[in-house]
Amino acid sequence: MVKAWSVEWPEGLLPGEAAWEEISRQFVDARNDILITNEMPFGFWQPTRRPFDVQAAREWAALHERALDTLSRLPLAAVISSRPVFNGRRLVNEGFVLTEGRYEFIHQKHYFPSETGWEEELWFELQRPGFDVVKIAGIKVGVLICTELMFVDKARHLGKAGADLIAVPRATGVDHRMWRTAASMAGIASGACVVSSNRVGTRPGSNLVFGGGGFTVDPDGFEIAVTSAQQPAITLDIDTTLTAAAKSRYPVYVKEPALEPNMPGV
Repeated sequence: MVKAWSVEWPEGLLPGEAAWEEISRQFVDARNDILITNEMPFGFWQPTRRPFDVQAAREWAALHERALDTLSRLPLAAVISSRPVFNGRRLVNEGFVLTEGRYEFIHQKHYFPSETGWEEELWFELQRPGFDVVKIAGIKVGVLICTELMFVDKARHLGKAGADLIAVPRATGVDHRMWRTAASMAGIASGACVVSSNRVGTRPGSNLVFGGGGFTVDPDGFEIAVTSAQQPAITLDIDTTLTAAAKSRYPVYVKEPALEPNMPGV
C-alpha cells in the first residue's frame, strides 16, 4: 500500500536553507511514499500584481529549475509538484513527477484566477491541454492544480480514467471552506483519494496571507486529516481495493449520456 503525503510549506522556501533541512527530515522513513507539494513551492509567490513582470517571472522559473535536483534527492518513491516555466511570452504552470531523479510531465494548469494577489490570468497561459492519468509508484494518479479543483467534471474525468489519487498542489488563503468542500466533491465524483498541499505564511510587502491547511480525503469524499503548524505533514494510505470499490458506487458508476449528432453539445 502506498502512502501519499500532504504538507504545508512556508512562503519563501528556498532549497538548502534551514527550513528545507527541517522539511527533509520529515521523510526519512518515506521511501515507498508519494509526496504532493504545494503549488510552485519555492521562493515568494509572484503573480500578485499587474502588469506581468518578465524579470520576476524569469527568476522564479529559474529558481524552480535549480530546485528540481533538491526535490529529486528527497527519500521518497515520487514527488509530485508544479513549477513555473517561462515560454518566451508568459509562464506556464507545469505539473510533474520526479521518480528516481527522472522528470515526467503530467499536466499544465488550465484555469487561472484574476484578482488581487492571484493575477494568474495575466501571468500564465496554457500550452499543453489535457487532463491525463499516469502510473506513479504502482497507482494511477491525476493532477488538478489549485483552481482546477473547483471544476468537479475534471475530477470525474480523472476518476473515469482510473485515478486512485488526485494530487492537488495549491496556493490559497486562510479561508479553507470552498477548498475542503471541493475536495470532498472531487472524491465523491471520482472515487479517488484527494491529497492537497498548500503554502503558509505572509508574502512580504503585501497583505497576502497563505493559510496552510493541506488535507487528505478518502474515495468516498470524507475528509481524513488536515495539516497544521503543529503537524505540517500528514499521510493517507492509498488502498486501490477501496478506490476500485468506490468507482462501482453511486454516483461514480453513472454513465455519461450518449448524445446524438444533432443534439446540443455535439
